[in-house]
Amino acid sequence: MNPEPGAQIHSTDPFAAPAGQRSPVRRLRGRLAAPVTLWTAPGPAGLTVSSTLVAEGEPARLLGLIDPESDLWAAVEEAGRFAVAPLGPRHRQLADRFAGLFPSPGGLFALDAWTETPYGPVPADAGGWAGCRLDTAREYGWGLLVEATIESVDLPADTLPLLHYRGRYRELTD
Repeated sequence: MNPEPGAQIHSTDPFAAPAGQRSPVRRLRGRLAAPVTLWTAPGPAGLTVSSTLVAEGEPARLLGLIDPESDLWAAVEEAGRFAVAPLGPRHRQLADRFAGLFPSPGGLFALDAWTETPYGPVPADAGGWAGCRLDTAREYGWGLLVEATIESVDLPADTLPLLHYRGRYRELTD
């Protein structure tokens, strides 16, 4: 019992499952560093996605796992297209907002500067973005595997990526 009034701040997550009860698959996934991207669609709608893969070829393809119940999926399904922007270290708060982890007074797109594209709005300070045409989607695990053709790529600046690793955002260091 805390004799002092007020709340106690824990150094660990008091709601985390004990180590022996954690899913080994989830622990494996947590040990794979993943790029943090923002997917947006006309509407607008958006979602932070860390399971994005680009496959080179003719045509180039993009795959990702998203929440089938998200507003983003409804907008992508209706528009048939979406934008994907890799996020950088300065976008941590934006990533949390679109992941539903940080408040977004006025809506997800109320803050920050946005560039309108035919595929959806993208952060004006993003290091680039890709415009994608939806090809197909199917249930895959607990998510929805989205397959798309990359129709447009804009890479105005070379920026460092924001990574998701073991439940936290990380940055590249040399």
